Amino acid sequence: MSNSKKGNRYSEDFKNQLYELNLNGKSVPTLASEYGIPTGTIYKWFSELKPIAHTEDGTPVNKKEMDAMRKRIRELEMENEMFN
Repeated sequence: MSNSKKGNRYSEDFKNQLYELNLNGKSVPTLASEYGIPTGTIYKWFSELKPIAHTEDGTPVNKKEMDAMRKRIRELEMENEMFN
């Protein structure tokens, strides 16, 4: 029997729904209480979802998307090095 504790996994849609509820006035402690999720977890999700930049056309980009773009750029740079 394993001693490791596995946490719940929540979909990106669910996290986005909570983020939208927060933007519309629901506090993090209220959301945490209603959904049974620790406030720290919700704050972490929100820090990942909060826009940190905008594209040239004004589309917001959050930390998670920015990290994915940076990772993809590194992959493409490595590919490019292999062909040069």
